[in-house]
Amino acid sequence: MISIKDVAKKAGVSISTVSYALNGNPKVTEETSARILKIASELNYVPNAAARTLKKRVSKIIGVYLTDFSGAFYGEILQGMKEVLNKRGYDLIVCSGSYSHRLLPQRMIDGAVVLDHSFASEELLQLADRGHKLVVLDRELSHSNINHVLLDNKAGATLAVEYLIERGHRKLYVLTGPKDSYDSKQRLQATKQTIERHSDLIYVEIEGNFNKDSGERAAEQIIREYKEPVAVFCMNDEMAIGLYNTLLKTDFRIGEHIHIIGFDNIELTQYTQPRLATIDYSKRKWGALASEQLIKLIGGEKVEHERVYVSLIKGESVGEG
Repeated sequence: MISIKDVAKKAGVSISTVSYALNGNPKVTEETSARILKIASELNYVPNAAARTLKKRVSKIIGVYLTDFSGAFYGEILQGMKEVLNKRGYDLIVCSGSYSHRLLPQRMIDGAVVLDHSFASEELLQLADRGHKLVVLDRELSHSNINHVLLDNKAGATLAVEYLIERGHRKLYVLTGPKDSYDSKQRLQATKQTIERHSDLIYVEIEGNFNKDSGERAAEQIIREYKEPVAVFCMNDEMAIGLYNTLLKTDFRIGEHIHIIGFDNIELTQYTQPRLATIDYSKRKWGALASEQLIKLIGGEKVEHERVYVSLIKGESVGEG
C-alpha cells in the first residue's frame, strides 16, 4: 500500500509538506501543492482516514444506532437527521450490532444518536463518562454528555384509547411492542391508566414485536375469540398492517366488526382501505431535532431535553361501537 512517505520521497519534500498539501493548507505554495497532488494521484495514494481522525480527534461523521432497518418507520427519521447534518458539514453512518459500538471509543465518529434498545444503558453511561456525546431517542438517562429527544408516547396512547372509548367501544384488545422497548412500555403504561378510569371496559393484552407478523398472529387470536364487535389498539402501524392483511382474507369487516387504531402514521396507512386511524408526529422533525441537539453537545453548548408531540388522525377503521 502506498504511504504518505512514498509520496514525500517521490516529490522530494517532507512528510509534513505533503500533509499540508493534501489538506489544502496555505503554508504550501499553489505550485508545490499541485505537484504533490499530481504525484499522489499517480501513485493512487489514499489517505488513512483512521489515522487522520485520531490525530485531529474529529471525524465529521455521526453514527445512528438502530435495532434493525426493517419496516417503513426509520426512513423519515434518517432523512431528517441527514438534512441537518449535511448542512453542518457532517456525514451520517447507520450502525447496528455490538461490533459497531467500538466506533465511539475508537473515535471513528464524533457522536451518536441511539434508537436501539439492545444498546445497554450502562454502556452508554460509560461512554458518556469518557466524554463521548450522545443523544438517545428510546430511554431517559441522566448525564451531562447525554441528551434525550423523546416521543410523547403517553399522550399518543391516551389519545388512541380515549378515541376508541368515545366511539362507544367497551371491549379493547391492545397489541403491544417488545417488552424491552421503551416506547412500548410508555404506551402500555398510559393505556392501562386510561382504561382504569373506565370500570366497564373489557381489556385484553396481546404481546407483539412491532412487526407485521405479530399483527397477523393477533388477528388469528381475535378471530378465534370473536363474539361481538371489538376495538384494537396496535402500538405501531406495522402491526396494524399485519392485522389488516389477515382480516382482509376473511368475512370480518374492518370498521364494522373489528375496529383498529395504530401509532406512527407511516406512509402506507394512507393507502389502507378503510383508512387506518393512527397517531401522528413528524418523524423527520424527530431526526432533525436529534441531530441539532447532538451538534450542540459536540460544540459544548448547553442543551435541554426535548419532546416530540403527537396528534390523532381519525379514520374509517374505527366506527361506532
